[in-house]
Formats: sequence, structure tokens, C-alpha cells
Amino acid sequence: MSTLFLDNRIFEKRTFARETDFEKAIAEVSPILFGKRRIYLEVKHQIGKKGRKKNIPDGYLLDLMSEKKPQLYVVENEIAAHDPLRHIAVQLLEFSFSFEQSKRTVKQIVYNELTKDKQAISLCEKYARDNGYRNVDHLLETIVFDGEFRALVIIDDTVVELESILKRKLGFPIEVIELFEFRDREGNKVYQFSPFLEDVIESIGAEKRGAASVDISEVDTVVVPAREEGFRETFIGEDCWYSVRIHTSMINQIKYIAAYQVAPISALTHVAPVKSIEPYKDTGKVIIYFSEPAKEIRPIKLVKDGKVKPLYSLRYTSYQKLMNAKNLDDVFV
Repeated sequence: MSTLFLDNRIFEKRTFARETDFEKAIAEVSPILFGKRRIYLEVKHQIGKKGRKKNIPDGYLLDLMSEKKPQLYVVENEIAAHDPLRHIAVQLLEFSFSFEQSKRTVKQIVYNELTKDKQAISLCEKYARDNGYRNVDHLLETIVFDGEFRALVIIDDTVVELESILKRKLGFPIEVIELFEFRDREGNKVYQFSPFLEDVIESIGAEKRGAASVDISEVDTVVVPAREEGFRETFIGEDCWYSVRIHTSMINQIKYIAAYQVAPISALTHVAPVKSIEPYKDTGKVIIYFSEPAKEIRPIKLVKDGKVKPLYSLRYTSYQKLMNAKNLDDVFV
């Protein structure tokens, strides 16, 4: 059993016996779990075409982080006690069919829920005004009818195979968030989770500055840290890079990969166009294949005492921003 030690107290990991308790925990942490410009709508309502099987998602996540491409995610909350691997795959596939058959119903469900929350509808109205939509109805019309089906799974346990299998078998973007609850002997609770698309948001600086250095819809490049041996043997020698974790909702956007060579070089030195991104074994990670050998570019160096620290994990940016950068601060700030 996993244990946390906090303020001289021992917190032990608990699994949720009921999905309703798990949903209460999600609602409790939702402002931090999803971020400021996302709206979580906990609404259970049938969707699907008349005469065919209908489904009931656990909710919707309206993502207004991008000023150019707002998104809607259908949410499935799942506790590990439900045999999640099989159950989730079936549920998501059925949700995708029902979504495509009843987009007008989905739009109305979302609109009705938004109008029940003054803060949420106000945020949507401001977003619509600022970004060229006639009103909230027009905004939702565009999101639901022009956007692709996207799913968000929130689960209370770690299932190593889950992301890997879902990525391989289902042909639409799926994000997975693991939310764990820990309790001490007095019943005090602590939650552990990684906020939705946290590393993408950190890469473009949106949460800290209030305005991103690049719109999330324009992110098309991943930057990976590489040691000399791996860089020479794999990045240069095999025209690929593995094993890396990329959000499935970002995969279709990624067109380039750049290598940041760690100390003593401490600079971004090579860029390659991406041919494909494929699942890497059953790890939940991917392998990135290049369409042509990586090309050396003018070194984009780490700034001493700069805002960006040495890279130890994958980061996101845009190719245009990268190629115009004079140093690493210019890439991510």
C-alpha cells in the first residue's frame, strides 16, 4: 500500500468503493485538476440516436485554453474496482458513436449546464466576445460540430497498460488522469494527481503569465533532452527517438522533434521532421520516427541564470518560435 508522510502524519492510499465518492473527489479538486480556463460539467445525460443504443457520459470538459481552437472532452470517471481496461475501452468507443449521432443533443446539454453556473457562462461569453464568436451558442456550435471527438478518463489507480492499449486501439485523442486519495487515522484527506495537460501548459507558460508564449493549438514541436551516447546512436544513427510520453491529444499536432543536448553542451542543436508517432511496446510511451535525418542548427543555448532551467524531460513549443529563438529562454518564455 502506498503511503505519504506529511506534517508528521502518515497518509495511506485508499481506493474508492463507489463511483459517486470518486466523483465527489473530482469535483472537490476540479479547479486545480483542470485549470482556470477549463470548465468541468458534471452532468449525466443520455446521448445517441433514437432506435440505437444510447450512452451516458459522466460529464464534459470545455477547454478554452486555446484562443484559436477550443475543445470539448467527453469525460469517463472510473474506479479500478470495475475492471477498467476492458470497461473503459468499450465505454469510450460507444461514447464516440453516440457523440457523432447526436451532436445537437450534446451541444444543448453543454449549453444548459453552462447557464446554471453564472461564473461558467460568464467565462464563455467573454471568450466568445474576445475570439470572434457571435455568442456562446455559436461557440458551442463550432466546438461540437467542427471539432473531433475527444475523451478524458479519470481513474483512481495506476493501470500501466491503459494508455498504451487505448492509444493503439481507438482512433481518437484520449487523455488519462490518475487521481489518488490518501487518508490518515483521523480521516483527513490528501489527493495526488497531475493537472490536465500540465506539462504542455508549463512549456508554453500559460498559467504563470496569463497569456501563453504560443497558442496551444499551434504547438507542433517536441524538444527532448539527450545524452551524448543516446543522441549519437539513436537520434542521429537511427532517425528516431524513444521512449517518450506524449499526450494523445497532442500527437496529431506534432510535426517536428528537436534535441537538447545536456551538459556540457547545454544547447538545442538538431531538428528533424516527424514521420510518425507510434506506441512503444506496452509502456504507455511512444517512439517518434523521423521522415528524414536530423539537421544541425545554430545552437540554441541555455542562458546562465535565465528563466529556463536545464531540460530533463520533454517540452512542447512551436517550430516557428524555435527557429526564431536566440537562446533557450526565447523558446519557452
